[in-house]
Amino acid sequence: MEYFVIAQRELVLAFKLVGVDGKSAASRREALDAFNRVTGNVIDNAMPVAERPKILILSEDVSVMLEDEVIAWQKKGEFPLIVEIPPLSGHLEGKLSLTDSIRQAVGVSV
Repeated sequence: MEYFVIAQRELVLAFKLVGVDGKSAASRREALDAFNRVTGNVIDNAMPVAERPKILILSEDVSVMLEDEVIAWQKKGEFPLIVEIPPLSGHLEGKLSLTDSIRQAVGVSV
């Protein structure tokens, strides 16, 4: 498995249509359970290492729910890499789009 998505139900269903497995999360508890299972942060019910995705796709709303856990995971520098996508309602206030992030990092408008 290369990709896994944790997001609202409709986004998870859309990703399943293109072959990406996922778990819907409407609460912090659901999001945290799925995150811990995918990253192997729990002993019980964790994905075997061989089945862990290389890229974990989180919707921005889920990422906000798991902010501390996501930052701690990213600091480890291990797989899966975490990518944020906007939820169906659009970008959350204060979140930069990918284009805006590149513009800030590089200083060039793309």
